[in-house]
Amino acid sequence: MQIRIVIAASLLGASLITAPAGASEAIPTTLPTSAIPAPVAAAPADQAATIAALTRENALLQEKLKAMESCSISSTDLAARNSKKLKEITADVRAQRQSMAEFESYVKWMSGHVASYSKYIQASSVAARFVRFFPIPYAGQASLFTKFVSDSAVSLGAASVSINKYLGTSQQFLSRADALDPNKPTYNQDVSDLVRFADQDLLKGMSEVQDRLTTTSQLSASSLSFLESVNHYVGSGDEALTKAKSFLKSDEKAEKSFLAESTTSLRNKAQVFNGKLQLFDATVKKTAPQIKALVAYDDLARSLDPKFAKK
Repeated sequence: MQIRIVIAASLLGASLITAPAGASEAIPTTLPTSAIPAPVAAAPADQAATIAALTRENALLQEKLKAMESCSISSTDLAARNSKKLKEITADVRAQRQSMAEFESYVKWMSGHVASYSKYIQASSVAARFVRFFPIPYAGQASLFTKFVSDSAVSLGAASVSINKYLGTSQQFLSRADALDPNKPTYNQDVSDLVRFADQDLLKGMSEVQDRLTTTSQLSASSLSFLESVNHYVGSGDEALTKAKSFLKSDEKAEKSFLAESTTSLRNKAQVFNGKLQLFDATVKKTAPQIKALVAYDDLARSLDPKFAKK
């Protein structure tokens, strides 16, 4: 019995002595679960999400590339586009040409009308020798009005030249535009050359006619003002006019009738002219930016196909 107790005590003591040595191995079993590192098995899930995101991004890039490829444009495409726009411009140019004949007719009529002022200038000049004030614009300043008539003749002559020149330029543009053929091997070059012609010749001539006709309109307004003033004072009892009328070499009734008819005629013709001039101005304002846009597209076509730039 004592032997058993001794053996048991020995075994118990041995176990107490060895317990500290094994304590470090027993600690992990008693740690809280929150301190345990995440399992390695979670990594494949993150990798799958990354691959999925890259796949979606790649699909979007492929769609953008396809869209860019479908929007690609060539010099031939640009030539076709410019050719279409050139033919649209021809409609406005034809409308302008229809008005040119009427503008030319009015300019010629104005030239003769202004020339008829000579006798009134002469009368005003002579009357100015006898009186210090003549109640008609420019009276007593006949030399200035003579200069006005002279300048008017030059301006009207320049307007006539510009109209005839533009008729030739616009006809050349229309003929070349009508001759454009996409089946010709020189089609792209023909379109490019016509765009340059429209910018350098057609538009320049168009703008010049616009300026000359605007000046003609201003001359008409000045002439109308003069006639209305003369018509207002003819027949009055003013002493200066009495002296001036003696140099007109025509009876007063006939002169007054002539002045009234001339004033009415000029007023009516000027109204019609100004109305057509407004329509012409509208086509110029519309056509000018269109031609400039054609030049921009032609520059792009030449950059895509450098052989056009050789010319």
